[in-house]
Amino acid sequence: MESWTVISRSAKQTRKLGFKLGKLLQGGEIIGLVGELGSGKTCFVRGSTEGLEVSQRAWIRSPTFTLVNEYHGRLPIYHIDLYRLESAAELEELNLRDYLYSSGVSLIEWFEYFPAAEVDDHLEIRLAYGSGSERELKFTPHGEHYEQLVMSLKRQNQKR
Repeated sequence: MESWTVISRSAKQTRKLGFKLGKLLQGGEIIGLVGELGSGKTCFVRGSTEGLEVSQRAWIRSPTFTLVNEYHGRLPIYHIDLYRLESAAELEELNLRDYLYSSGVSLIEWFEYFPAAEVDDHLEIRLAYGSGSERELKFTPHGEHYEQLVMSLKRQNQKR
C-alpha cells in the first residue's frame, strides 16, 4: 500500500483522526510523527491517547523537556519527543528500545531525528500546514501490520 493523505480542517478533526487510530492500536506499534512546530503533532497524540482510553483527566502534553511521558490506558503509551536531543549518545541514554519493543504503543514526535536504521516496521505520519487551520496528514505505512492499520483508518474515515 502507498501513503494515504487526508486534509484536516481543524484541530478537532486532527484529534478525531488520532482517536480513530488509537482505537485500532493493539500494542507494540511505533508511530512516528513528523512536522513543523505547531503543525498538530501533539494534538494528534491527544486524540490517540483518548482512543487508547487514557483518562480524560490526564494532562497530555508534549514531552519536550522530559523527553518521555508515560500514560496508562488500555495499553501502556510512551509519548516520546526527540526535538531537544543533540547527539546519538543522548538517544542511547533514553533506552528507547525498552519502549519500542514492548507491548505498549510508542508515539514519537520529531521522528525525523530518529536513526532510520533503528526500526523497520512503523507508521510515519507527516503533518503539514495548509490554508488557515487546515493540516495535511500523510500516513505512510512501513510493514504489513501498518498497511492494514492505514487501510482500516481510511475505511473508518470514509464512514465519518
